[in-house]
Amino acid sequence: MSSALDALAEGATRLPGAPGAYLDIVAVGKIFGSFTALKDVSLSIHEGEFVSFVGPSGCGKTTLLRAIAGLDPATTGVITQAGREITGLPPAERDFGIVFQSYALFPNLTVAENIGYGLRGPAWPKPRRRARVDELVRLVGLAEHAHKYPAQLSGGQQQRVALARALAPEPGLLLLDEPLSALDAIVRLHLRQEIRALQRRLGVTTIMVTHDQEEAMGVSDRMVVMSRGRVEQVGTPEEIYRRPASAFVAGFVGRSAAFDAVVEATPGSIRAAGHLLPAEAARGLLYGTELRVFVRPEDVRLGAAASQMPGALAMEVTHLEFLGATCRLTLEAPRLQLEAEATPDMVAALGALPGARLPVAVPADRLLVFRADV
Repeated sequence: MSSALDALAEGATRLPGAPGAYLDIVAVGKIFGSFTALKDVSLSIHEGEFVSFVGPSGCGKTTLLRAIAGLDPATTGVITQAGREITGLPPAERDFGIVFQSYALFPNLTVAENIGYGLRGPAWPKPRRRARVDELVRLVGLAEHAHKYPAQLSGGQQQRVALARALAPEPGLLLLDEPLSALDAIVRLHLRQEIRALQRRLGVTTIMVTHDQEEAMGVSDRMVVMSRGRVEQVGTPEEIYRRPASAFVAGFVGRSAAFDAVVEATPGSIRAAGHLLPAEAARGLLYGTELRVFVRPEDVRLGAAASQMPGALAMEVTHLEFLGATCRLTLEAPRLQLEAEATPDMVAALGALPGARLPVAVPADRLLVFRADV
C-alpha cells in the first residue's frame, strides 16, 4: 500500500512550513487532588514537526497530551497554538484531531460514516463532505472497505479509520495517544511507517504519546523524555540516544549496562569494581567523584579488536541470546557485567558461547558518565 499512499498523498494539500513555534507550552502544571501530575513543563513545537512524548508509566506524558487537547485542562501555565492562547478553551474550540489507543469508532456506522462524522455545519456542505471522505478512504488505503462496519475490519484497518477521521476536518494539530499499542508487532511496524509517510506529505504538526522507544525513535523529528511530571530532555532521536542529558535518560532510552564507578587520579580514567577504564567524559571531574556509568551493547568491542585497546578486560560469556540478525551476549568479570551485540558469524568466529572467555573493551569516548549525586 505504501506506493499507492505516496502517490495519493502527493496530491494532498500541504500545510505551510514556518520556522517559528506552532505550539508553545509554558510552565504548565496539572494537579489531581493532592497528586501533581505535571510540574512546570515548558516546550515549543514547530509547525510540521512530528514529536513523541516518551517515559515510564505515570510520568505525565498522557496528561500533557490531554492538557493540550483540553480534555484535562492545565492547572497552571499557558498553552498557545498558532499564536492563539488555548489554555482554558474547551476541546470543541481547539484545532486538533485525536486518535486514541482504543480507536473509539462508532460500531453502528460504516467506515465512510465514521470518517465523515465530524464534518458538520455550513463549512461542510454535502458535496464537500463526500469529496473529503472519498479522499481520505483512498489516502489510507480503505476505498474498497468504505461500506464495511468496524467489526468487519482488522485492528490495523480500524486504526486507519480512526486516523482518517481525526484528519478529516483538516486540523492544524494531530494528537496520537498510544495509537499502535493494541496491534501486533508486524502490523505496528507497517502502520507506523504509513503514519509517518502521511504526516510528512500533509505537513500536519503531530504529537504522539508512546511507551515504545523504538517506535518513537523511528518516526520522530524530536523526542520529549519525561519523568515524574517533568521534561528530562528534548532532542532528536540521535541526540537523546547518543548524548543523554541525565542518568535517567541514559537508562530509560535504549538498552545499556549500568554500573557505579569513581574518577581516578589519571585524567580521563575511572575505576569500576576494581577495573581501570578509560572514559573521556570523566576528564575535568574531581578525583574520587562517584559516578553512574552506562555502556551501549553496540559499543562493546570483542576479541582481537578489543585486546590491544586501553582498559581491555578478560570477561566470561555467561549468556547468549539469538535474535536473528544479531546475538546479544552477557559478559562478566569480577563484580562487573556488560552486554554486547555481535552477528551470528562473529559469535561463531570468536567461539563466544557460554563459558568462553574473551578480550573485551569499550572505546573511551563511548562510556556515558554521570555524577551519582545529580
